[in-house]
Amino acid sequence: MRGIVFVGDGQAVVTDELEVRAPAAHEVVVKMVNAGVCHSDLSVLDGTIPFPTPCAMGHEGAGIVEEVGAAVTTVTPGDHVVISTLANCGRCSACARGFPTRCRSSIGNMTRPFTYQGTPTFNFAAASCFSERTVIDAIQAVRIDPSVPLSSACLIGCGVITGMGAVLNRAKVAAGETAAVFGVGGVGLNAIQALRLSGAARVIAIDTLPQKEALARQFGATDWINATEVDSVADAVRDLLPGGKGMYNPGGVDWAFECTGVPKVLHDALDCLEWGGNAVAVGVPPASAQLEKSIFTSFVYIDKGIMGCRYGTARPHHDFPMIAELYLRGKVLLDELVSQVYPHAEFHTVLDDMHQGKLARGVLQF
Repeated sequence: MRGIVFVGDGQAVVTDELEVRAPAAHEVVVKMVNAGVCHSDLSVLDGTIPFPTPCAMGHEGAGIVEEVGAAVTTVTPGDHVVISTLANCGRCSACARGFPTRCRSSIGNMTRPFTYQGTPTFNFAAASCFSERTVIDAIQAVRIDPSVPLSSACLIGCGVITGMGAVLNRAKVAAGETAAVFGVGGVGLNAIQALRLSGAARVIAIDTLPQKEALARQFGATDWINATEVDSVADAVRDLLPGGKGMYNPGGVDWAFECTGVPKVLHDALDCLEWGGNAVAVGVPPASAQLEKSIFTSFVYIDKGIMGCRYGTARPHHDFPMIAELYLRGKVLLDELVSQVYPHAEFHTVLDDMHQGKLARGVLQF
């Protein structure tokens, strides 16, 4: 079976020597059709996300249900599904309250359903979407309308929900509020389009690559800042908005979404907030990253806040079909996220194109 396996030392191999076991009673086998290559996949390769080896890579995918375990009733063979990375239990208090991202079972649940060259092999993010077939818990298989192209639908499972969910589920941005989005990649673009859907009055897109401006505006940005052309990003944001000058830097946006995982950028996101504003940490930094800010002048005295956001605070079985429906109604852009579809064997070409800033998202075809 074809797959992409992380073997350590920053190396991933494209192989035909990967195998996956049969499903347990509560599991589903999905024949993968498309998978997006996300920055988190790069983070495994460069060590930002430490992971044991060998590991079958990929976590942003869509395909067709091929086989179901004896206890599965939620999907049947032939269903088109987007794979969620949340292997949540569905029974705890967090799941019952509609917060599966807070389910204790959804973190650290690595298993080894694969073998590579005969060696037991870990899955990644409970998904392993870069394999020709994968086995997942039934709760992770989210059925969608089959009229949505799987090459676009696959992105819902990570980049789309992470960005849109940060706005709609975590921040709950209200109409008329203002926002800045730091990083105009796959996640940032989806934060931008969720802000458009929310009726945000101003959406300021910030990146270091000027070629991303057109795409940011297409998705809903009202303003653009090239971070390499200004001395202070926070000052540049405040210059676009009313608010005046004074003690503790008044003026700025109500919301700032940090989508890069770069610690310095989170500092900028906090500094560009209006009094009472909130920064949402969406990007995944190195595990050793620390945040140092004055509690008095940055938070307590001016009502500012900071919140983390895992996986868009997603409720996959509600959010994924909703996004697919909005796509079919022309309200959500998915096709426009797909910069190029590559044969599975060209994985390393996708990585090169990502490093050169050419892609909103590169998608693999099986």
